[in-house]
Amino acid sequence: MRETSITPSPLRKILLLTVPLAAFVLLATFALTGLLKLDQSELPSALIDKPAPDFELADMPQLGTSFSKDDLIGQVTLINVFGSWCAACRIEHDMLMTIGEQDEVPLYGINWIDTPERGTRWLNDFGNPYDRVGNDEKGRNIIDLGVTGAPETFVVDKEGRIRYRHVGPLTQDIWLKTLRPMVLELQAQTHANS
Repeated sequence: MRETSITPSPLRKILLLTVPLAAFVLLATFALTGLLKLDQSELPSALIDKPAPDFELADMPQLGTSFSKDDLIGQVTLINVFGSWCAACRIEHDMLMTIGEQDEVPLYGINWIDTPERGTRWLNDFGNPYDRVGNDEKGRNIIDLGVTGAPETFVVDKEGRIRYRHVGPLTQDIWLKTLRPMVLELQAQTHANS
């Protein structure tokens, strides 16, 4: 019996090559579109509208202004997580100085996964925008906040509930369009309920 070989037609060859390529391009396009639309600054937090976890931070040398969860009760506050090792923290620092100078909301800082000496030196070099600042050298005290990196900023209401979480450097746009209006609204609620 004679064997016959079936050679694919030119059209079939083209389809065998282009269909997988087209499928790959389509999947890559959907994936890239999803990544571009993803706002890393608005990572979900299980703590939104829930009480901040208990914590008590160590003092910073020469600053002596540590704080704990108890210091959050009774006023709207911002908590900013930073570290001297954090390049993005340096990028946002001028904005934090502006927020601190405006004196509209208490700004508390957490020197995270850093020595208190390096954190103090960093604040002395670049300026200290914080009303209170504490140190979490091992990163254990605020792990329950769900911090994934620095910088991160939290808006906390007068009952000590976390109302918003921003991941990444604060910019003037983020402050003016998102955080400041939220702070003012929460403060108005505070005064209305007093």
